[in-house]
Amino acid sequence: MAIDVDIQIAVEDQPLPEADDFQRWVETALTNQIDEAELCIRIVSSEESQELNSTWRGMDKPTNVLSFPFEAPPGFSSAMIGDLAICAEVVASEAQAQNKPLMAHWAHMVIHGVLHLIGFDHINDDDAEEMEALEIKLLAQLDIPNPYISA
Repeated sequence: MAIDVDIQIAVEDQPLPEADDFQRWVETALTNQIDEAELCIRIVSSEESQELNSTWRGMDKPTNVLSFPFEAPPGFSSAMIGDLAICAEVVASEAQAQNKPLMAHWAHMVIHGVLHLIGFDHINDDDAEEMEALEIKLLAQLDIPNPYISA
């Protein structure tokens, strides 16, 4: 498996996973999906998340993770699958509110975002069930409990 993960940290004073954690979570998400990939994970502030969410989704608030899949132009071959923007403040706030370990919630957000990059979504109920079941399975491989069960 050749997975290249570029980490960009645009926040200060936030408890963040290590680069090895991000790499492991991305590789877990891509297991049995694709063998070669490049992506960027940018850790953003609430302000940057809100700006991105407003611009690209029409929602004027920060959010936990935004996925920007890469679509290669015709005739161009690339291992690039896209970019993730993950808001450290929102992830920390959600983990606390949901009584989840912070790093477990980070793992979930990375896996969730990567699955979006490779075509999974949760727009309709059937797709949501498929995506959530895969997330639960992948997180279990990391010894992280089902994130959809309230603690």
